[in-house]
Amino acid sequence: MTHPIITVENLGKRYRLNHHFGGQRYYSLREAVVERSGYLVKQCWNAVRRPFIRGIPAATLSPSVEDFWALKGISLEIHRGESVGIIGKNGAGKSTLLKILSRITEPTTGRFRLRGRLASLLEVGTGFHSELTGKENIYLNGAILGMTRAEVQRKFDEIVHFAEVEKFLDTPVKRYSSGMYVRLAFAVAAHLEPEILVVDEVLAVGDAAFQKKCLGRMGEVASSGRTVLFVSHNMGAILQLCPRSILLHNGSIVIDDRSSRVVDEYLGSSGLRKQYVRDEHAKAAEAFMLTAKIAEPPQGRISYGEGIVIEAACCAVREMSVTFEVIIRDNQYRPIIFIPSGLRYGMEFKLSPKKASILSCRIPCLPLAEGGYFIDLIIGGSKAFDWQNGILEFEVICSDPAGINRSFIQGNQGCVHLDAEFACSDGERSNPKKAWVTG
Repeated sequence: MTHPIITVENLGKRYRLNHHFGGQRYYSLREAVVERSGYLVKQCWNAVRRPFIRGIPAATLSPSVEDFWALKGISLEIHRGESVGIIGKNGAGKSTLLKILSRITEPTTGRFRLRGRLASLLEVGTGFHSELTGKENIYLNGAILGMTRAEVQRKFDEIVHFAEVEKFLDTPVKRYSSGMYVRLAFAVAAHLEPEILVVDEVLAVGDAAFQKKCLGRMGEVASSGRTVLFVSHNMGAILQLCPRSILLHNGSIVIDDRSSRVVDEYLGSSGLRKQYVRDEHAKAAEAFMLTAKIAEPPQGRISYGEGIVIEAACCAVREMSVTFEVIIRDNQYRPIIFIPSGLRYGMEFKLSPKKASILSCRIPCLPLAEGGYFIDLIIGGSKAFDWQNGILEFEVICSDPAGINRSFIQGNQGCVHLDAEFACSDGERSNPKKAWVTG
């Protein structure tokens, strides 16, 4: 009997959250001394008067401690050669689980066992030394991952070619862009032949071409018999790479099954996303979206042949011209419609750092089958400055193209219905039937 390569038993991770009165953190004497004298006097005064604020007794103002369980009772087995996707909303515990398996943090309860070397790519540039060159960091990171110098040397040319950093090998990585960082980090982790490869949602840092390249490489790794754990919010990538997936919610496993079923469960529990607001901590690209929404219909539900209006508030770090592109995906995250303002209509829009511009796209008719659909929005130009995957959703609730009470539903017949003309010719001909697609 073959033992699982990863065994997890009743794994739990607890964090202690400290809550201080008034939202002010505690200042030590050492911290106060190094501040300028005026600030020191102010902090001392605050410390003296804080117990008497609003007449509340001092004893009731001590910091409170709360236990937060990022993971609770996680048990699973993963066998050699499996590719497993781990999905869930932000804060579900996905990254915590990977950090425990990567031995970055210790579990509070339970245990796990790995039967093989593990390489993890959890954050951009993990294990890199900023003062060392790209070449030196390849050997350093390889050693951290448990590889010998001979193993690194054998794969060195492949790593450099994949990362596309040949010109910068002798440059300290502190001068690399975030894209160069993640290319090199992923190249090292993916080419050094670990038995287990763990990848968190770091590929979003790269551009579209590099993301495609990484997904292709991960597919090669999976097909070679190695084990892959993949965390992503890109359901298309999950379905493409991972036959099996695990859905986490509030630190617990909701469902562990084939990916198509798990993705359906995840998307069904999420509700329609009709608005998008950019994370204020996200790194700003040259041009980016602040907000986006389905302006019409506001409820995000249409019938066959009806249209929608999409709006996005966009900014740029300097004055520049961009294109606005829309991709519509089916409920399995497969792209079915592409609407680029530049390629299709030759239209570009000027953005300014001084104020947000509202970019709109009106699609007057969507002859789509019943079901749910996702929208990618892209601010482009010389490259994709801001590509947000599946940030908006809408639903087609009634699809009866012929008006004969026969619904057109997503399935083997596809998703899009095109107008066509059909003709029938009498006589013995090699092609008696003709059809002209007009829409």
